[in-house]
Amino acid sequence: MKFRPCIDIHNGSVKQIVGGSLQDEGDLARENFVSVQDAAFFSNLYREYKLSGGHIILLNQKSSAYYEETKRQALSALAAYPGGLQAGGGITPENAADFLKAGASHVIVTSYVFSEGQIRYDRLEALLKEVGREKLVLDLSVRSREGRYYIVTDRWQKYTSVELNEQTLDALSGYCDEFLVHAVDVEGKSAGIEEPVAELLGNWGKMPVTYAGGVHSFADLDKLGELGRGRVDVTIGSALDLFGGGMAFRDVLAYMKEKNLSH
Repeated sequence: MKFRPCIDIHNGSVKQIVGGSLQDEGDLARENFVSVQDAAFFSNLYREYKLSGGHIILLNQKSSAYYEETKRQALSALAAYPGGLQAGGGITPENAADFLKAGASHVIVTSYVFSEGQIRYDRLEALLKEVGREKLVLDLSVRSREGRYYIVTDRWQKYTSVELNEQTLDALSGYCDEFLVHAVDVEGKSAGIEEPVAELLGNWGKMPVTYAGGVHSFADLDKLGELGRGRVDVTIGSALDLFGGGMAFRDVLAYMKEKNLSH
């Protein structure tokens, strides 16, 4: 298990939001934290501590009046730490190469691939042609419905008919280098992890996967390590002191070292 840092950008600012509150109409979201620092500040910090494999997420749709400023922030963060961070949010075959050239180690994709509620394998092939499997991360962010977890798209607003299970992970694993999974129902709430999701990912464990959502204590990290069998990497957002939370960034790094976990 590794600690994967994050930079979420909405309306041109680094923020932590309640995941399920995001709305394209009016560019609205319930905010936990809005940073006075720009995205490059956090990128430089992660570079200083040699934390690789984190992600930058652009949370505005391309038609938003804020999109260009959000993108500018993302590009500045990538430039500050070339090869150290992944980039996602509105990625398509047409713009994926731009983010890679700007310094992203990988591009992260959800909505382009999961279109009209289904997996579009033709679109996956188009992405692979542009960037290659080794540069692609699939974001399989999920929300619960009737006791099952379904992949959601369009900044977590739309359910697909694709269930997160071992069969889905197997089917998609040949198309990407890693998976990123936000447990959206607990994202930004600092109320504990989505244990069934963590357990599923740990039981599968065939390639790198990062879990995000709900971590708010070191007990949560213990639980994630247990359920994820040490195979599942972790992102901490709202609970981290960098974003106004109670978990000290340096204590998290010390925890990883103490548990004999790399970062």
